[in-house]
Amino acid sequence: MAISFDDGDSLYNFVVRDGYGVKGMVDLGLDKVPERYIQPPDERIDNLKARSYDRSPIDLSMLDGPRRSQAVELIAEAAETVGFFQVVNHGVPIEVMESVKTAACEFFGQPPEKKAVYRKGVSPTPYVKYGTSFMPKIEKALEWKDFVNMAYTTDADALEFWPNECKKVALEYLKPSISIVRKLTTLLMERLGVTLDESRIDDLIGLQFVLMNFYPACPNPDLTVGVGRHSDMGMLTVLLQDGIGGLYVKIEEDIANAEKKGEWMEIAPIPGALVINVGDTLEILSNGKYKSAEHRVRTTSMQSRVSIPVFTGPRPNEKIRPLPEVVERDEVARYREVMSEEYMKNYFANAHGGKNSLDFALINSSCSKE
Repeated sequence: MAISFDDGDSLYNFVVRDGYGVKGMVDLGLDKVPERYIQPPDERIDNLKARSYDRSPIDLSMLDGPRRSQAVELIAEAAETVGFFQVVNHGVPIEVMESVKTAACEFFGQPPEKKAVYRKGVSPTPYVKYGTSFMPKIEKALEWKDFVNMAYTTDADALEFWPNECKKVALEYLKPSISIVRKLTTLLMERLGVTLDESRIDDLIGLQFVLMNFYPACPNPDLTVGVGRHSDMGMLTVLLQDGIGGLYVKIEEDIANAEKKGEWMEIAPIPGALVINVGDTLEILSNGKYKSAEHRVRTTSMQSRVSIPVFTGPRPNEKIRPLPEVVERDEVARYREVMSEEYMKNYFANAHGGKNSLDFALINSSCSKE
């Protein structure tokens, strides 16, 4: 197949429109990164300048025993400062974690035409979307990543419409991950002095997705990014990394005797652990108490890697605003009320750009609407 990756239009058609993805391009043989993927210098990731996240993972089994208050304190402190933390004894079986990574590799290892049937605009189901990068039509530089996104509605829909290569194990991974989110949401609300009933929590985490990311080995990782700087739009994200790593989080505020504002830290994978991070919705609900952290992903020249996040967020018709109890305490609301659907439309109308997505709801922001 004669494809010129030096020609931007030819590359775009091959990778995006025809569904070959980054993997299809790499499989044809590359000795350098095409110009379309070269990031501006200030967007590249210098892993030598990043610190390692050295906090121990939080043992979630402590929540069911006499050390519950200690665990709650650790979780809340992480959510209020870094916006990221790792957990163990979380309830997702190790064999499921390993199987879902294997299934992801099997899906992306298929011939391009098998994956391309799920690309945007032609997918036979609204529950599955296969693609590459984030918003390739408007990005100045593409991200070195392919993905398949699976929306959850019911078990029956997942088993009928999700790809055969991964649907069963993806569902087995999703269910306990949602239990983690429900448990963490409840305790983080309690720390704010707010009690939410089960139906309200269902509304706040009713939108659920399993995303499988595939980052092919890259000939020039210093010039590219796997995922650009961004925050997640939802409540809480549960992330499964493989053993290669490459996740970096930006420190938003100085932390006493620890990290400094603006520093980047690598969240290195820990066997058996899951990564939890705060999303924009939780930051809005908490009136800024909990931090939706800016993060990004580096590529590697050593070997391909996968990551599998579970995203949770409010259903489209839900209103998002700071909780009244928190506003009363803070004496000011930092975010306006927005519909979840409006927030999502704005989020997916822009390329990754740090935490700019939050400006849509921030009071006194030029992006907010009265």
